Amino acid sequence: MNTKQSPIGIFDSGLGGLTAVREIQQIMPQEDIIYFGDTGRVPYGSKSREAISKYALQDARFLKKMGVKILVAACGTVSSVAPDLSEELGLPYTGVVNPTCFTAAQVTKNGKIGVIGTAATINSHSYKRRITEKHPAFEVYEQHCQLFVSFVENGLVDPDDELVQLMVRRYMAPFKESGVDTMILGCTHFPLLADAIQREMGDGVTLIDSGKETAIYTKKILREADLLRDDDHKGESNYYVSDTPADFEKFAELFLKNSPHNHVEHINIEEY
Repeated sequence: MNTKQSPIGIFDSGLGGLTAVREIQQIMPQEDIIYFGDTGRVPYGSKSREAISKYALQDARFLKKMGVKILVAACGTVSSVAPDLSEELGLPYTGVVNPTCFTAAQVTKNGKIGVIGTAATINSHSYKRRITEKHPAFEVYEQHCQLFVSFVENGLVDPDDELVQLMVRRYMAPFKESGVDTMILGCTHFPLLADAIQREMGDGVTLIDSGKETAIYTKKILREADLLRDDDHKGESNYYVSDTPADFEKFAELFLKNSPHNHVEHINIEEY
């Protein structure tokens, strides 16, 4: 049975969801977290809808078995393509699309919003559909940036790196031409490239971090469900991956910065 003391469950196709973990640690330091990164099957963004839905359900089943009180899909691809996991597993659930779109719509001044994500996310038009349903007059421009995931997963995020600059310049060119004033980072890997993207787009463009907005929304859900811890407990975070834990250790600091990470363990996700 879920209680206030139960952990928050977060999953992603790889390590990008750790940006959401970091945000949750900052705004809800009393909460325990269990994170699963499907590092053995990353990236999800180039997979079929059927494969993504299967993987997401396996990921969520693992977290449910671990006794989490809420499921957080810290993955733009899963949030865009997979079914509503709350219906499947009977737990409170959020992806990244809805909270991110809400903030972007509030921030934009000229009604021109850019969205970047994986191929699966962009092909689903999930962000665009959500925004234009509420704000039909807004113009939403989309671009898949599949290489961003590979760069981030390999630690290539330095805004002074010539390869990073070249890649970002190429992907951002259509957005600069269209005149967007707001950019949704529709994949939780992408905040690691925020400095490079901001430099290319200029200070007049506001970047919306899907991990941060999802963390804020997760707190809202827990509060409304009376599942938010209200004691002095110091939250602990434990991590599970479907590939070697050594790779997690190698890049975790890049994503988590100075946030603590304790237990890292390999699991066979195919069993779920």
